[in-house]
Amino acid sequence: MREAAGSGGPLGPGVGASADGRGLIRRRRRRWVRYGAGAAGVAVLGVGVVGWVVYAKLDGNITPDDAAAAELARYARERPTSLVKDAQNILLIGSDSRSGDGNRKYGRDSGTERSDTTILLHLAAGRRSATAVSVPRDLMVDVPGCLRPDGKRTEPMFAMFNYAFQSGGSACTIRTVEKLTGVRIDHHVVVDFAGFKDMVDAVDGVEVCLTEPIDDKAAKLRLPAGRVTLDGEQALGYVRARKSLGNGSDTDRMDRQQRFLGALVNKVQSNDVLLNPVKLYPLLDAATSSLTTDPDLASLRGLYDLVRGLRDIPTEHVQFLTVPRESYVYNANRDQLVEPEAEKLFERLRTDGPVVVSQEIPTKPAPAESGDYGPFTFRAPGPAASGAVSPTPPAPTFRGNTAAEDGCG
Repeated sequence: MREAAGSGGPLGPGVGASADGRGLIRRRRRRWVRYGAGAAGVAVLGVGVVGWVVYAKLDGNITPDDAAAAELARYARERPTSLVKDAQNILLIGSDSRSGDGNRKYGRDSGTERSDTTILLHLAAGRRSATAVSVPRDLMVDVPGCLRPDGKRTEPMFAMFNYAFQSGGSACTIRTVEKLTGVRIDHHVVVDFAGFKDMVDAVDGVEVCLTEPIDDKAAKLRLPAGRVTLDGEQALGYVRARKSLGNGSDTDRMDRQQRFLGALVNKVQSNDVLLNPVKLYPLLDAATSSLTTDPDLASLRGLYDLVRGLRDIPTEHVQFLTVPRESYVYNANRDQLVEPEAEKLFERLRTDGPVVVSQEIPTKPAPAESGDYGPFTFRAPGPAASGAVSPTPPAPTFRGNTAAEDGCG
């Protein structure tokens, strides 16, 4: 018959205990393990809850452009088709809307808005390169009949390009670009003044290189020459100013916009931003809060799927240029396309062909080795060996710049 625990009988001084107290230590250790596991579970749950709250907030920031989607669906049969799998074309539209607290200081809200900036961004298949093509707002184009915000429809007309956004919003702008270029627009993004400033401030400013000092009262800019870090307000003035900076042309303004976007790409791609949660969250919050996109992009997952392949594109393969254009024959203050050069560019975008940009394009290349094609130049290959197949002609070079260039020489 067994003796009671603790009696010192056959079961020892106590059930589960040992004479030297090791049983008690083991029980305490198991207790602390259970407590630790419980605390870890609570911590993981807490992180999960916080992560879900952050995700839900960022995901809910983005405004889906359902009206544009419905309008584009109405004209689905007349839209161009995508020719290259995995290549993507995104239309970036900078709205000059004065509605909203952050935008009212830039002028009276007339109830309409125009596209101060429109860029066709082509992402090559395999994400080997990204090409951003600016479309001048003063370019004379055929604008189709579009649905106005008041529910009425406009008549097709030949007008300045930014009339499309003013009269029919993003859907009208997309249809106008597709008719102009034959390029299928897969996605679109609209950003306003306040959103642009917030994104610049979220990365602690963007460094640009100024060849001369700026003292512009209209743009509220007073900056020295050389390398300058612009905050959001300064950056907005820098990319919007037209008549008082450079030569006063829209071309000069688009060049500045392209150089600034290149610098912004450099900043966002840096480890200082992408690998720093303290800086990454404000950037994501500012970016998502300022965006109106097509429904497929109107979520963090949609944006992630779009940009995940962009992180590894070398900055020298992130290119910026403007469609080949010249002064409109009937009005020097308007633009028209230069043909066939513009169509050569559009054909490259449609077929995912390579495009090369350079700040310096020779105007009179040597006849023996080059062919002059207006704003871009084909450089002829050297003599082929007898019986050899002629090499594929190199890509045309357009006037432009890459994100690797900062303008300081």
